[in-house]
Amino acid sequence: MTDTVTRTAPKRLSTLDKWLPLWIGLAMVAGLLLGRFVPVLSDVLSAMEVGGISVPIGLGLLVMMYPVLAKVRYDKVAAVTGDKKLLVSSLVLNWLVGPAVMFALAWIFLPDLPEYRTGLIIVGLARCIAMVVIWNDLACGDREATAVLVAMNSVFQVVAFSLLGWFYLTVLPGWLGLDTQGLEISVWQIALNVIVFLGVPLAAGFASRWIGEKRKGRDWYEETFLPRVGPWALYGLLFTIVLLFALQGEQVTSRPMDVARIALPLLVYFGLMWFAGLLLGKGIGLSYARSTTLAFTAAGNNFELAIAVAIGTFGAASGQALAGVVGPLIEVPVLVGLVYVSLWAAKAWFRTDPYATESTIESRTS
Repeated sequence: MTDTVTRTAPKRLSTLDKWLPLWIGLAMVAGLLLGRFVPVLSDVLSAMEVGGISVPIGLGLLVMMYPVLAKVRYDKVAAVTGDKKLLVSSLVLNWLVGPAVMFALAWIFLPDLPEYRTGLIIVGLARCIAMVVIWNDLACGDREATAVLVAMNSVFQVVAFSLLGWFYLTVLPGWLGLDTQGLEISVWQIALNVIVFLGVPLAAGFASRWIGEKRKGRDWYEETFLPRVGPWALYGLLFTIVLLFALQGEQVTSRPMDVARIALPLLVYFGLMWFAGLLLGKGIGLSYARSTTLAFTAAGNNFELAIAVAIGTFGAASGQALAGVVGPLIEVPVLVGLVYVSLWAAKAWFRTDPYATESTIESRTS
């Protein structure tokens, strides 16, 4: 057995990446101001829905996800599926720990506000299949592992979302003598969400790599094509943030104390889940790239699905819908901050340069 280690020269943050917190902050403020002072914009965006999915937001998410999924080397995905420690850890964090932690935090912080509490529990059930791709890429995580974990979450989301909603909103509160809430959501609505926000960009990313490498070769694809489409991921992210905050800008800015109470358990949740994922990955011997991927997939949530479910079940003006909207309001800046924490942890905890690509190629010789 011989091991060959290949390295590429370390890259550094581009100007766009370096000032990302500023751009995101400006996008959030712009969205809130638009929603507050141009309320008709919220009505227009709400009217542009197909199957419960906002078309403009959907387009923004597709533009955001495509460049990152186009970077995935799909010929390496098989190696990820053999990493049982990573797959099992991700399943446990996402589908056992995550919903239970959000349920506990919702009841601890919002015992007197059942609408907001229910909205938070719905957020905890909607595991991330979109923005986690961006956070992972910025933190130099394992792209192939992210593609596998996101796909796995998607399958479980279709199968388990309604069941877990029934359990955490009806069964478990009943066992504990607490208030109960119902949750009606069709499997088709969840499946449609997965198809739009994962299936379409995943298929496009795979097709572009396959066609690009076949016609021009891998060097051209990775050194010429990807640098051209790469910035569009952040353009799509900023566009999506503006629209999300514009949709609920008036409601958020007019109810600051409610937003603050919803925000507190969310802050605790994102921090707990991210650190649990990173520390678990390090504890079981995963590399930095896969540990950070585990952390971000555990901490992120599918805000689009959570908002759609809350609005569809309880109404657009409900407290449940407001809690869903506050989700990305808190998640976006927190996870951007955790990108920088992750890059620091790479050197401090994992003793590795996150910008240096390192791969080990094993070849068996007789």
